[in-house]
Amino acid sequence: MAEDAFTEHRPLLFTIAYEMLGSATDAEDVLQESYLRWSAVDPASVGHPRAYLVRVVTRQALNHLRALKARREEYVGPWLPEPILTAPEVSDDAILAESVSMAMMLVLETLNPTERAVFVLHDVFGYPHGEIAASIGKTEVSVRQIAHRARRHVHARRRRFEPDSATTRGIVQRFLRAAATGEIQALMDLLAPDVVQISDGGGKVVAARRPITGRNDVARFVLRVIRAGTATTRAEYTTYNGMPAARFLTGGELDWMVAFEIHDGRITGLYGMRNPDKLHRADTVHPLDRGGAEPWKP
Repeated sequence: MAEDAFTEHRPLLFTIAYEMLGSATDAEDVLQESYLRWSAVDPASVGHPRAYLVRVVTRQALNHLRALKARREEYVGPWLPEPILTAPEVSDDAILAESVSMAMMLVLETLNPTERAVFVLHDVFGYPHGEIAASIGKTEVSVRQIAHRARRHVHARRRRFEPDSATTRGIVQRFLRAAATGEIQALMDLLAPDVVQISDGGGKVVAARRPITGRNDVARFVLRVIRAGTATTRAEYTTYNGMPAARFLTGGELDWMVAFEIHDGRITGLYGMRNPDKLHRADTVHPLDRGGAEPWKP
């Protein structure tokens, strides 16, 4: 049945769409559109359903991404990807965990849509250039050139990544304790000198309109935010985008979340999400799958 094949490959298809779009909501829209197209095809006529579905999702995601680019140019304040709650096993696949991390998703935002599709399909999912060419309507030679250009761009901007682990978890818990007790020196000891804090409020709630850099300014910003909370606000440790993270609930409702980028025992990045439009589905665990490349055979 068409539905069975689509359900089987859904985690892989969602992961591709999310990495191309940076939005779980838009990725789900792409999957819905792709399923409608798939349901109109006779499954018996498709020799390799997964490869066929990857091609359909890639094309739909590219169409969405081109439309999203214009919207994001008008975004109020810093833009962060819609956070996704990830299962612990995501961190066991280093390539997958890094590819959905906040830092990598921000780097992918600097690519044009075609570069992003090629980089995601080739460098993350391992699809050969020829199969990607068939998916995006380019020649294989052109795809190789795009892949080289995108890879050089990403490698020049990517930050070192450490996935969620017992060590990073301990650092975050110490950070939360220091923030809750107002120990600014303890906070600064956990921050790298060039730490960056980025907040996404989307113009809907109060949030820093520009990135904050440096351990002194970031520590003071964190304390101001914590002090602005109410007596009913509590923090919970969790994992978003394969990164150690904390969610802050006020009156039992998710108010904001922060994902932590950690390297060599210090926090190098804090990614705070306050935009309610991006938090409304933050309690949903999204199964992710990088799979293995399957030859394209129509």
